Amino acid sequence: MAEEFVQKAGAKAARKIKARRDASQGVWFGLGMMGLIGWSVAVPTLAGAALGLWLDERQAGAHSWTLALLVGGLCLGCLNAWHWVAKEDKAMQDELEEGHE
Repeated sequence: MAEEFVQKAGAKAARKIKARRDASQGVWFGLGMMGLIGWSVAVPTLAGAALGLWLDERQAGAHSWTLALLVGGLCLGCLNAWHWVAKEDKAMQDELEEGHE
């Protein structure tokens, strides 16, 4: 019984120490991640639009390259953002699992 209490107290203390150490990342880390995710969507979208404009100037056709590549860049950017979010979520879940052990 006492050994179980010591293990629980030790785990709780370790979580508190980690929370204090990571507290400095709080707001700024979150804002940075939002900016990173925003840019990971914006850059491919704008690059697709720019390439589409260039192709439309060089090769006029029945379909708009600008619109097609804009949508393609947006889809690629959303997949990129989803990848970042999934990676961060997995890292947070791994940290939680380590804390419970």
